[in-house]
Amino acid sequence: MRFNDRVTDIPRRAVSRTARLAALPLGFAGRAALGLGRRVTGVAAEVISADVQQRTAEHLFSVLGQLKGGAMKFGQALSVFEAALPEELAGPYRQALTKLQEAAPPLPAASVHKVLAAELGTDWRRHFREFDDVPAAAASIGQVHRAVWKRGRTGVPAAVKVQYPGAGPALLSDLAQLSRLAGLFRVLQPGLDVKPLLAELRTRITEELDYELEAQAQRGFAQAYADDPEIFVPRVLAAAPRVLVTGWIDGDPMSRIIASGTEAERNLAGLRLATLHFSAPARAGLLHADPHPGNFRMLPDGRLAVLDFGAVARLPDGHPEPIGRLTRLALKGDAEAVLAGLRDEGFLKPDQEIDADAVLRYLRPMLDPIAEPEFQFSRAWLRAEAARLASPRSPAFQLGKQLNLPPAYLLIHRVTLGSIGVLCQLAARAPYRAVVERWLPGFAE
Repeated sequence: MRFNDRVTDIPRRAVSRTARLAALPLGFAGRAALGLGRRVTGVAAEVISADVQQRTAEHLFSVLGQLKGGAMKFGQALSVFEAALPEELAGPYRQALTKLQEAAPPLPAASVHKVLAAELGTDWRRHFREFDDVPAAAASIGQVHRAVWKRGRTGVPAAVKVQYPGAGPALLSDLAQLSRLAGLFRVLQPGLDVKPLLAELRTRITEELDYELEAQAQRGFAQAYADDPEIFVPRVLAAAPRVLVTGWIDGDPMSRIIASGTEAERNLAGLRLATLHFSAPARAGLLHADPHPGNFRMLPDGRLAVLDFGAVARLPDGHPEPIGRLTRLALKGDAEAVLAGLRDEGFLKPDQEIDADAVLRYLRPMLDPIAEPEFQFSRAWLRAEAARLASPRSPAFQLGKQLNLPPAYLLIHRVTLGSIGVLCQLAARAPYRAVVERWLPGFAE
């Protein structure tokens, strides 16, 4: 079998895609039954657990990766939260879920050429000095090819992102189906409610399918960070609705730094990621809204190279000022002022009775990363916070049920959680408080 014959376009028929997704819980049920059988025969429970977890993770990647579309995008979003898993369960999933951030089965060259001809013209090759038919990377709704854009005497090294045929219908079909299978993902994180994540991803579909809109966002980021010593954004060379050509980036993948980076490498990567998160709304009026490791590279000069601007939040006035102000008041211990601010922003109903000190006790541990000049994120810290907030017996869990997340804050909240997940995977120590003081409105008095 030739390489280019291995995979066809995204399976578009709803019944075909639904059948593959439906096989996920069936496959897990079979492996759970296998585990029970082995327990009866006396095999050690820890061996059974590791074996079942490993095969469940591999099956999850296989189905989500082959389907691409919304299924893979959901897998990428979910993989960020791997750091919150108990350590004894995290290992088997870590390798399989990380694959979702960097690779997927490729689209055949013939299909790629059809998209390029439709978007750039039948003479599309005239734009390139070179074009590699073998994809360099694959993501949820498109794959990237290495090329040389025809400009100047030598040309410009380029990344050509080509959208999978049928990506739009696939996204809608997958997310609808995954909503019905949400219970399956408790295998990854008991208590994890994936439905809000799926609902929020659904609102981003139209924007992410339009590569011209993505190009507009990337140009905004590139202009805001032109000649910046910390952040690098590749320039846009050309754009069409389903093809995006940008400068090529060689760098150290964030996933490699997470897996085997030195302490200094991990700390610098964490600092740069935090700087991007808090500075982009102030500098570009935009928030990079897809913080998984596959979208970041560290360059030899210490800059963070940022890729994939399909998912962005438009914040023309920067981060909302109440976030910084209420964070500062919470660190000062002003419970009544924090409660009043939460009411004003819609986190609480105007007439809802709730104890101000209890709210402060709920919020304060979340702010440890910026309570002191330096902080080290870790999987252990994130697991402890997840347990505190998600355990039905915890006072924090009961109080959390009384709080509301206003729609205006939903995407900011998700992106912040995703960035924290990556920082915990990095185990990065850095002066995060100074970053927040510089860039978050309302935090510095």
